[in-house]
Amino acid sequence: QVQLVESGGGLVQAGDSLRLSCVASGRTFSRSTMGWFRQAPGNEREFVAAIAPMYRGGSVNFADFVKGRFTISRDNAKATVYLQMNSMEPEDTAVYYCAARGYYGDYNPPVADVEYDYWGQGTQVTVSS
Repeated sequence: QVQLVESGGGLVQAGDSLRLSCVASGRTFSRSTMGWFRQAPGNEREFVAAIAPMYRGGSVNFADFVKGRFTISRDNAKATVYLQMNSMEPEDTAVYYCAARGYYGDYNPPVADVEYDYWGQGTQVTVSS
């Protein structure tokens, strides 16, 4: 059974920074592409960022709205993926979900949520203006 547990969400002001963490268990983390998605009230879930396995180069993809504000990283020894969010905007308010793919050996991490096999419960991020 794969488990993904997010943490680090909270209430911040516009312009602040926040780092989300996602700890994975139940599979070989280092071989999985990891992604972050978010869903705001009334909106569909959308892609935020993803990172391929390091043995495939660790390539990253970001949504256009990130605009260089966010970074994604992974620590295979800790089975953890991080999303560092800087210069946050009220539009970043959403529930943020961590997701993992199976062992597909990605060079280019997918951006579609249907490509991900496992999901966390989400962590709420609220940005006040």
